[in-house]
Amino acid sequence: MAKLKTGRHTSAIKAQRQAEKRTSANKGLIKKVRLATKTVKASAAKKAATLKDDLKKANSCIDKAAKKKTIHWKTAARKKSRLAKAANKAK
Repeated sequence: MAKLKTGRHTSAIKAQRQAEKRTSANKGLIKKVRLATKTVKASAAKKAATLKDDLKKANSCIDKAAKKKTIHWKTAARKKSRLAKAANKAK
């Protein structure tokens, strides 16, 4: 690829495209984590029967986000710990 006439290098343009894709993917993962966390907290507040399943789904979402390095592994561990603590308190 040759340099464009606008003065921007093609590598910079490609890097921008990649960053947009990654940002989009990361936002989706973070949104899933946040939604799963809210579900667990709501179940814990109501002492719902689905608390165990909700906690399992939330842990899965958090692990996936950590595996793909969207969130730091220590952040994932902290989130999981706090959710488990809230779930145990609700029992």
